[in-house]
Amino acid sequence: MNLDSLAKLIGPSPPRCPLNPTVLSAVDCGAYVRQIVEYAVEEAERVKSFVLLPKNASGTAPAVIAHHQHAGQFDLGKSEVVGLAGDPEQAYGAELAERGYVVMAPDAPAFEERNWSVIAGQAEYYELASRLVRGQTLLGKVLHDVRVALDYLATRPEVDPSRIGFIGHSYGGRMAIWASAFDERIRAAVSNCGCVNYRNSLTRDAGIQMAFCVPGILVLGDVEDVIRLVAPRALLIHAAEDDKWSRGAQVMFDHARSAFPEGQLEIRTWPGGHRFSQRMRETAYAFLDCHLSSTGVPYSPAPLGPLRFGEAR
Repeated sequence: MNLDSLAKLIGPSPPRCPLNPTVLSAVDCGAYVRQIVEYAVEEAERVKSFVLLPKNASGTAPAVIAHHQHAGQFDLGKSEVVGLAGDPEQAYGAELAERGYVVMAPDAPAFEERNWSVIAGQAEYYELASRLVRGQTLLGKVLHDVRVALDYLATRPEVDPSRIGFIGHSYGGRMAIWASAFDERIRAAVSNCGCVNYRNSLTRDAGIQMAFCVPGILVLGDVEDVIRLVAPRALLIHAAEDDKWSRGAQVMFDHARSAFPEGQLEIRTWPGGHRFSQRMRETAYAFLDCHLSSTGVPYSPAPLGPLRFGEAR
């Protein structure tokens, strides 16, 4: 698998257009300011996103795109990531802003402010089906929107464009892999409980999420081959022992490891199920600190106990 063949299979992306961004509001959240920004992802489509700006930044800061989960909760998206709604374990965007990161948290198509469904999931189904009949895919659209979010981050004077990361749980964890493979501006990414490949998804209890329905993908390869395309940049895979969306994580890691320089691809397997616990989040943040710090601060697991990247547990 190579990037060109994969891009051809995913199909054409929407054309780029001027961002024409505007800041709609700003709220002081103590350690950071939470803005709502609006910008164009296509000529006829403008979207809103949260941007969190840390107050303690000295000069330009590293930035992270924080992608929300799926969970069949189409009324939630970016608001859960910044801690305004939903599960507190999913508020990793807010926590990263408190650590000094500029954080951008958009809605994926069909979620929160981009969800027009009367019946749950109707918008997501439309987003997929209306593209497939035109030789496109929903994945192509989601990747396009991530690229536009990266374009916007690059315009912010607070951001160091050489230190951009990506983090996500579940749906967001899948996108951490795919977006990193397609955009070299993402220097480090964390995929939490979103690493299951297509072969291990062909069961009724797991299934394939609509955003990743790519016709013929298994003829070309599988997600572990997509992971190899992230090299030589940094990727941390978080899997959970009792999580059906983490199946086969170690095998995938072993397949992809040879493509990466030492230390750039890491895996941690955690006890329990499909979640993003405090300990998992702290480990994720330490990985991002290691690879996005301007001073090259090495990863230090001291606050979490004797944990090491690269070992299954």
